Amino acid sequence: MLIGGEPGIGKSTLLLQAASEMARGGHRVLYVSGEESAAQLRLRGERLGLDKEEILIVAGTEVDRLIATALEVQPSVMIVDSVQAVRCPGVESVPGSVAQVREAAARFVDHAKRTSTPLLLVGHVTKDDRLAGPRTLEHLVDTVIHFEGDRHHSHRILRALKNRFGATDELGVFRMEESGLVQVSDPGDLFLGRRVAAATGAAVLPAIVGRRPLLVEVQALVGEVAQGSPRRTAVGLDHNRLAMILAVVQQHLGVELSNRDVFANVAGGVGVGEPGADLALVAAVLSSARRRPLPSRWVVMGEIGLTGEVRPVSRVSVRLRESARLGFEAALVPDGACSEDVEGLRCHGASTVGEAARLLFDPRGVGTPGQIG
Repeated sequence: MLIGGEPGIGKSTLLLQAASEMARGGHRVLYVSGEESAAQLRLRGERLGLDKEEILIVAGTEVDRLIATALEVQPSVMIVDSVQAVRCPGVESVPGSVAQVREAAARFVDHAKRTSTPLLLVGHVTKDDRLAGPRTLEHLVDTVIHFEGDRHHSHRILRALKNRFGATDELGVFRMEESGLVQVSDPGDLFLGRRVAAATGAAVLPAIVGRRPLLVEVQALVGEVAQGSPRRTAVGLDHNRLAMILAVVQQHLGVELSNRDVFANVAGGVGVGEPGADLALVAAVLSSARRRPLPSRWVVMGEIGLTGEVRPVSRVSVRLRESARLGFEAALVPDGACSEDVEGLRCHGASTVGEAARLLFDPRGVGTPGQIG
């Protein structure tokens, strides 16, 4: 298993807590630390309140010696933190180079196969958040897991990118606290905790992250150009998709955006890459451009085509049930997606962005003047 994530996100904390749980269950865990000393790991374990005496720790970087130690102690589980920090003496290059990473990973994986020892490798990531090293590293292992989140926020998401023996559409949600990572068993309202009611430029999207529905707030800010060319900035959303959505809004809704700055953001630091976020982004942009809040207690979802049509999205019923559970009262969805009734939730379908705009902003429509401002 290869676990990647940017520096400081909590990979070592996660694995040390997992090692403690496995050791508490009677498994002998060998924790190989190539980046921290044994004393540093002991201090981390004390801070997290873990039973450090149940974990075998070896601090070193030479792969052959580390494997010899593993053969001697015969652990039930072996953790290597990290594969970029260790080195193979027979390879003439520095630790972390392509040749060193490839050879070190191959030797660890070979040892794991010969001894039937579960192996967890920690991997570094590049500036664009991809696993560092050769792609053969990902082919060598059975599972690739990415640990992600914003270091300025407390939540973390653990998702599988590859799994030879199971699904990749499940994920774990954690919250970083002083005592370490705490599992969030019900992340439904995690990203809506500080939402401001009746704010302009904000739409609630019931997104599918992995297998779970998560309600997130899609925000947009449309303003006058301060100087130079208009800016298009997206955080947590695809930049190219933002440009496409803005073109659709200008072409089919007549909202002039070519001379205005547009900033888009997903509150809470979570990234949303699915096309089902398109309609929520349209709603947020319109709300900001018109300086009018969206109807309260509504959720919005749908994919937008270049012709202005609202296209279907997957797992609508799951999204609607989660929205109703969190107290939302109405949903704007692609036309024809309201076949399954959800108790306590009114469902409104739109086939074009024009219909969606009328449903959201026309006081003679489904909303009330108090809802739309």
